[in-house]
Amino acid sequence: MPWQEQAAMVAGEIDPETGFPAYREVIISVPRQSGKTTLVLSFEVERCLFWTGRQRVTYTAQTGKDAREKLIEDQAPILEQSTLWKGFGQRVYRGVGAESILWKNGSRISVQSSGDESGHGKTVDLGVIDEAFADTDDMREQSILPGMLTKPNAQLLIISTMGTESSVYWNRKVELGRNSVSSDSRSGIAYFEWSSHKDDDPDDPETWAACMPALGRTINHAAVLHARSTMSDGEFRRAMLNQPTIADDRLIGVQVWNDASSSGHVPEAPFVFAVEINPERTWASVVVAGSNGVIELIEHRAGTSWLVECLQGLRQHGEMRLVIDDYGPAAAYISDIVAAGIKVIPYKHRDVAMASTKFYDDLYAGKVKVRSHPDLDEAAAAVHKKPTGDSWVFARASAADVSPLIAAVLAYDQAAKPQTEDVWLHF
Repeated sequence: MPWQEQAAMVAGEIDPETGFPAYREVIISVPRQSGKTTLVLSFEVERCLFWTGRQRVTYTAQTGKDAREKLIEDQAPILEQSTLWKGFGQRVYRGVGAESILWKNGSRISVQSSGDESGHGKTVDLGVIDEAFADTDDMREQSILPGMLTKPNAQLLIISTMGTESSVYWNRKVELGRNSVSSDSRSGIAYFEWSSHKDDDPDDPETWAACMPALGRTINHAAVLHARSTMSDGEFRRAMLNQPTIADDRLIGVQVWNDASSSGHVPEAPFVFAVEINPERTWASVVVAGSNGVIELIEHRAGTSWLVECLQGLRQHGEMRLVIDDYGPAAAYISDIVAAGIKVIPYKHRDVAMASTKFYDDLYAGKVKVRSHPDLDEAAAAVHKKPTGDSWVFARASAADVSPLIAAVLAYDQAAKPQTEDVWLHF
């Protein structure tokens, strides 16, 4: 389509003086279902087949699971059905943890998880950050950029539909791109955006035509009209008109969370601590809850190697009651923590479900108090429910790292209970 051609032609420009790409960073913002997958795949194939030497392409999406599904289920079938693949393709690896597309010339398109250490030590010729609206930090970019440092012809492609106020990383990239265009820099950063103005009439077909580059090609007016009648106003504006919106589907309401939060809230002894790790094992959190119903995020750091030492430091200030989900990612550290002389209260799946619903109910009843912290705010904005049997838990797989909130749930629940020595695991 014309918009794809324009983006590819400009982003692919070569500086005649250096022979390197004129734009090391390419940022593209388009509505959903505009043909983004085809454009991304074209970037990847062009890099693998038409550049000198074996090229390494790294593809990422909002989670490692999403990236694997998009590469193997969306991109690979397109290639395998093409005459291009018959002449130049070698193999599609579908095994878990090894998902990649290998070409006969040795070039490879690989999946990279969203972890901050996942890409270390790997050189990257083309890095792709897809669905960037889901990122609340720079973790994906930080995992790719070091591998590009020794590659003067490397490029970073960042592509997404607009997001919400939680889309911290993407919102910054949009601002960077717009400023680059305004300053007419003509090098370094190429920015493309197809979107409507917030004051444009979302019901007017002229508004759709002005911002939806696939309209009349792969999307027809009837489909847009149906979407308008079935989607919420905010989601229609975000997905179809590519407008940033305020999240209207938060599990924990903004006002409820703000009412519970204050920098003046301080937990009171006796204390209960909790540890939680995100599914990718790239971030971990330590939270304390007081007997007065106040929770506080003590530590939220990248990686997990610091956990035991941090807990030992906290233990020096007195007896420690520590809660860990016995079925969660942090369970792998229970033996090390117990060996360090720290008592652990293991929560079974049923305990976590009961703690989740209690926390939610008490929060809305005004019983939970939160010592303000931006990482807890982000977690509260992103978290959603995951059904389990007749109940539910807070889902770990969310748009942001929600380990601070899940740790808070566990600590708060245990702090409300009387101290029972027999539930502790001793060294």
